[in-house]
Amino acid sequence: MNTALPARGRPCAGAMVALLAGRGIAGMAALRRSVVSPAGRHTASLIFLHGSGDTGQGVRTWIKQILNQDMAFQHIKVIYPTAPARPYTPMKGATSTVWFDRYKISNDCPEHIESIDSMCQGLTDLINDEMKNGIRKDRILIGGFSMGGGMAMHLAYRFHQDLAGVFALSSFLNKDSAVYEALKRNESVLPELFQCHGTADELVLYSWGEETNKMLKSLGVSTSLHTFPNLNHELNRKEIEELKTWILKKLPVEAEMSNE
Repeated sequence: MNTALPARGRPCAGAMVALLAGRGIAGMAALRRSVVSPAGRHTASLIFLHGSGDTGQGVRTWIKQILNQDMAFQHIKVIYPTAPARPYTPMKGATSTVWFDRYKISNDCPEHIESIDSMCQGLTDLINDEMKNGIRKDRILIGGFSMGGGMAMHLAYRFHQDLAGVFALSSFLNKDSAVYEALKRNESVLPELFQCHGTADELVLYSWGEETNKMLKSLGVSTSLHTFPNLNHELNRKEIEELKTWILKKLPVEAEMSNE
């Protein structure tokens, strides 16, 4: 059954945040989050970033409606953080829960790098929280839907290249993305990218996702692009089931440590 629900909001986006160079969001509180705890021993974590205008609880509920249950695992904690509410330029400056700002919804314009970098700091704090709980960085995956996938690619490929992997669902990077510039100078092994996109997407065009995949592959990223015919800017059951299979491949159950 190919259960698809209406698209939630626009693609990745955010706010114009005034920053000093190299500084995080001044006084930014910890991100609100909705959490699905593992059924057994917690040995890995998954961070799922929502699309613009949505919330962590919103995208968790959306996935739950598609699967008829939470996306849950025996050993993996699933974390759905919520972006802070901030002005969003494509909505004429109206406030929205977005990860970063865009000058417009297009792959052929400059990135709003200040707001992207400030949110990378907030999400780094979330990664650090998991590491303080005893989870190794190579046992943490990050990704998301639409804008959330774009945010995840910036976070992983520019600042956290030792994560277990990245997923991007109906997402894209701008043609002159800072991600591409960073990878041109990179010599280390990079996290694998799992990407999905619907051919009928009218908000984030399939060609934008395809171009992002080709660029990252040319810069040394091991990538896969899963194409969903006639799927618009949305998620469906087959896509989430394929994502779950990939998650378990990247974050397999670890054998219990012997006390002897």
